[in-house]
Amino acid sequence: MESVARGGTRWKRFAVVMVPSVAATAAIGVALSQGALAASFSVSGQQFKVTADRLDGTGFVQYGAIDSGKSGDHPVAVVGFDDAEITNLCQSVVVPVPVFGDVSMTLKAGAPGGERVKANKLYIDADDLQTNATFNNIDIGTSVDSTTKGPGPSKGDKYLPDSFSQQAESATFTDVKQRAWATTAGTFKLSGLGMKVQKGKHECY
Repeated sequence: MESVARGGTRWKRFAVVMVPSVAATAAIGVALSQGALAASFSVSGQQFKVTADRLDGTGFVQYGAIDSGKSGDHPVAVVGFDDAEITNLCQSVVVPVPVFGDVSMTLKAGAPGGERVKANKLYIDADDLQTNATFNNIDIGTSVDSTTKGPGPSKGDKYLPDSFSQQAESATFTDVKQRAWATTAGTFKLSGLGMKVQKGKHECY
């Protein structure tokens, strides 16, 4: 729901709040698209949504963990890949701005027919995932501390030692929809990156 401005929207204040963050995001996005930076980002106290037409990954691992933020602790299923290629990636986050209302930021990359998004040592901390999945040479019920086919637990993750996990030599996800608290990667190359900031809620799904 949008907040009602008293006496009109304070456009100058909104510009002061939004412009630096948008400019910084754009600069980071350009560097990521050129493969110049290692990506490591999360939305503190907020979830974001991600969709993709297809994800092909090698070295797969999945386990349970806890993400901590200003809004408390959140149980998540961590999905990790040694390497992944993604088609038609969309990421969206809605930021509530005082007085002005909701502002949505959407990032898109790897459009069909173009170069795919490529990631190395990719970890996704999600609490909701909907997809069609195919696994090759999968092991279910492996100790998280004994996985060998994927990147293993992410450094700094909060998880129960020797707890349940699954791993596979490779995995393919299609029609992916997920709600996540954090995504990290060693490198994240976003080809054809586009960013849009809009008033209101404009999510990937």
